[in-house]
Amino acid sequence: MVTKLLNFYAAFISITLFISINSNAEQLNHSLQVQYNHQGKSYIIDGEKTAAGYRFNSESNKVLTLATLNWPPYIGEELCNKGWVFQFAIALLTSKGYQVNIEFYPWARSVKLVEEGTVDILFPEYFIESSAPSDVISSAKRRELLELSNRFPGGEIALLKRKDYSFELREDLSNLKGKLIGVVRGYQNTPEFDAMMDAKLFKVIKAVDELQLMKLLAAKRVDFIIGDPKVFNYSVNYSNLSNANKKTLLNASEQVHPALKYNHLYFAISNQYSPWRTLLDDINLSLIEFQQNGETTRLVENASSCAIDL
Repeated sequence: MVTKLLNFYAAFISITLFISINSNAEQLNHSLQVQYNHQGKSYIIDGEKTAAGYRFNSESNKVLTLATLNWPPYIGEELCNKGWVFQFAIALLTSKGYQVNIEFYPWARSVKLVEEGTVDILFPEYFIESSAPSDVISSAKRRELLELSNRFPGGEIALLKRKDYSFELREDLSNLKGKLIGVVRGYQNTPEFDAMMDAKLFKVIKAVDELQLMKLLAAKRVDFIIGDPKVFNYSVNYSNLSNANKKTLLNASEQVHPALKYNHLYFAISNQYSPWRTLLDDINLSLIEFQQNGETTRLVENASSCAIDL
């Protein structure tokens, strides 16, 4: 009887600890509070979960809706504080008095919603070349539909290959001709790469996200994949795959050096949002203010310090 009681209490304590740990982790991952400093004052903005996403500064009648994606380590619903880009967007826009509604979709869906004008802002976006065609509006250029903000910090974009695939990239990318390359549907990459892709100088397989690309590469269905190496790493580690499968995917790939480019990030505003010029001015002014007072750097570093070490 004593042994049974001891076993029962041990099991009870284990379950209680498990629930407590997971509850704390859930609170960490789903924090709906953004803290920032602006013009010498500290602000704490509380958010709320809505049917469509997340709302901040609900008292304001200057309502904005933003479309984004799960793109760790920059932004993601399961990240600590939902990632620094999530926090950054809310801080920038609420500092100018806007109500902020952020909705998560697959990237191609986010692009479609903003290019059609259903949603006001697409983020985080790479620089869009003036020649880039829209996949949403036939015969239209993306820059005819979207207005880009000033830039903010981003990351590298590079090719990944299988470890058993011998390859040295030429500076002019000419030896990519005829290859089969995995890309995320709707992504901008680099001007040179995208120009070659539009000219059909190599074949592409389009995936919904970076995790799917990693699977395609490991299965030898493509020669290369393209994207941010950090995102590839996080997409695997934050997935629901078993640890063994995660290790297999990560061990199957390696980055092609040098990286193609460092890509800054941008906000892309639908020009169907009637006061888009005022909104663009407000975002650009906030970007300058946050950069000058060190708040951009603080938000990036704060997100890095609370992220899970992978």
